Amino acid sequence: MSTSADTRSAAPASQAAGHAVAQRPERVTGVALMTASALSNQFGAATAALAFPVLGPAGVVAIRQWVAAAILLGTVRPRYRSFTRQQWLPVLALALIFAVMNLSLYLAIARIGLGLAVTLEFLGPLTVALLATRRLLDLGCALVAAAAVLVLARPQPSTDYPGLALAVLAAACWACYILVNRTLGTRLDGAQGPAAAAGLSALLYLPAGIWILASQPVTAVALGRAAVAGLLCSAIPMVTDLLALRRVSARYFGVFMSANPVFAALTGLLVLGQALQPADWIAIAAIVSANAVSLGTATRR
Repeated sequence: MSTSADTRSAAPASQAAGHAVAQRPERVTGVALMTASALSNQFGAATAALAFPVLGPAGVVAIRQWVAAAILLGTVRPRYRSFTRQQWLPVLALALIFAVMNLSLYLAIARIGLGLAVTLEFLGPLTVALLATRRLLDLGCALVAAAAVLVLARPQPSTDYPGLALAVLAAACWACYILVNRTLGTRLDGAQGPAAAAGLSALLYLPAGIWILASQPVTAVALGRAAVAGLLCSAIPMVTDLLALRRVSARYFGVFMSANPVFAALTGLLVLGQALQPADWIAIAAIVSANAVSLGTATRR
C-alpha cells in the first residue's frame, strides 16, 4: 500500500518537472526573439535619426509606417473579413498605439538624443513588470533598473523638458503596446494582428506624409534610411514581439526590455557618436545586472 501511495504522490512532481523541462526551449526562443527585437529597434532608430535633417521626425515616421505596412500586409495577408468584434478592438487599439508611440519617440530623439529618449521610454515596460510581479526579488530588480533609469535621465543644464515629456508619452504607449499585443496574440493566429494594425496605422499617416514629402526637398539617401527604419523598427519587432509574448509572460517581457536602453546607448555611441559619461555606464551596468538576476531566477523556477 505504501508503495502505491508513494507512486501516486510522485506522479504530479514528475509531471511538473517534465512540464518545466518542456518550457525551457520556449523560454530560450522567447529570449532570442526579444533580443533580436531590441537590437533591430535601436539600430533602426539610429538610422532614422540620420534622416531627421531632411525629412523631419514626422516624415520619417510616415515612411517607416508605410514600409512596415507594405512588408507585413504583403507577407501575412490578414483576413480582414473574418475578424470578429473581439478581434477588431485590439487591432484598432494597436494601430493607434503605433501611430502615437512612434511619433512621440522620434520627436523626443530629435530633441534629447537616442540614448536618453529610449531610456525614458523603457519606463513603460518597467511599469508593466512592476505591476505584474509577485516576488520581492523581481520588485527589487525592477527598482534597481528604475533607479538606473533616473540616473540616465538626471537633469542637466541643457535639459529639454518637452523632449522628456514626449519620451514619457512614448513610455506610456509602450506599456499599452505590451498588454494589447499580448491580448492580440491570443485572439488572432500568426502575425495577422500586427499586420492589420500596421496597415491601419499607415493610413493614419497618409495625409501628413504626403504633405511633408511634397513640401520638403527629399533625397534618395534620406528615403532609404527611413525605409530601413520601417523594416528594423516596425516590421521585424512587430512579429518578434508577438511571437515572444506567446512564449513568455508580460512581466518577463517587461523586465527583459531593460536591455533596450543599453542597446540604445551603445548604438548612439557607435552610429551617432553620442558619448556617455561614467555615471551613465554605471547605470547601464545596473540595468543589465538587474535584468540578468530577474531572468535567471525566473528561468530556474
